[in-house]
Amino acid sequence: MPATAPTSAPASPAPAPLTTQSFRSVLGHVPTSVCVVTATTPDGPVGVTVGSFTSVSLDPPLVIFYGGATSASTEAIAGAGRFRVNVLAEDQQEVCAAFASRTGDRFATGEWEFAAGEPPRLAGAAAWIDCSVEADFPAGDHRAVLGRVHSLAASPASPKPLVFHRGRLVRLDRACGVDVPTRSFSWWDA
Repeated sequence: MPATAPTSAPASPAPAPLTTQSFRSVLGHVPTSVCVVTATTPDGPVGVTVGSFTSVSLDPPLVIFYGGATSASTEAIAGAGRFRVNVLAEDQQEVCAAFASRTGDRFATGEWEFAAGEPPRLAGAAAWIDCSVEADFPAGDHRAVLGRVHSLAASPASPKPLVFHRGRLVRLDRACGVDVPTRSFSWWDA
């Protein structure tokens, strides 16, 4: 049997100096969800696009999102006491752009459902999570809003979510077609 030369792993890159640009570039390799968080205030509906949303706890059921520290929309949502996280589907890029901008009527983009006293709900979203504000606090150049989940639902159509990765909106790769062996995590299924 012929001998094979040992292969070596590619050299790891040297750590980059910690700058705002390197922080953004390296952390951009972590894909994130794209959501529009909405609330109803005495002045009308408000909403903002967030890319920093995650679950925090199962018991009690808690989630958190981070909005800009100086964002009037984030402040209004935190002050409303209740909010809804609309997890964007991959075909809702225009909604993402509208709620990430400073345009006038953001709710003119997308198909929104308005019910008295409820945060606006985006039709066709991948999922919805309804929360009450548990706490909000400064988090560097952002504001963290912790929410207690009261109800939630996923779209029966099971659309793929819109994802933010390396500074761009992307779709999950449909064409990959690779069967990767996986194992069940008992803690997840419980």
